[in-house]
Amino acid sequence: MFLITTHVLDTTRGRPGAGIPVTLDFQSSEEEWKQLGQGVTEADGRIKTLLRPPAELATGVYRLTFKLESYQRAFYPRVVVEFRVENPKEHYHIPLLLGAFGYTTYRGS
Repeated sequence: MFLITTHVLDTTRGRPGAGIPVTLDFQSSEEEWKQLGQGVTEADGRIKTLLRPPAELATGVYRLTFKLESYQRAFYPRVVVEFRVENPKEHYHIPLLLGAFGYTTYRGS
C-alpha cells in the first residue's frame, strides 16, 4: 500500500505540532481540485495516512493544506504545499517544520 503521510514539528516550541487539521487534494484539472482525505495530527504531530482505501495514488499534482489557526494564532494561518507524484508506487512523506514566522517542507522518507 502506497501512502501520503505528514509530520509537523514546531521548531519554536521544540515539540510536535499536535491537533492540526490537514486536508489532501488532487488536481483534477487546471482549475479544479478534488479532496481525497483529511485528518488531524496526533500527539506526536503525525498523520499516518491521508489517502483512505480503496483510493490509490495516481500520477499528478497533490496539495496538503495545514490549517494552523486551530493550533496557534500564527503569522501564517495556513500552509499549502503542492507536490508532484511521478511514481505512484512510492511512499510520499511530506514533513512540515513550523516556526513563528516561517516554515520549511521537504520530501521525507
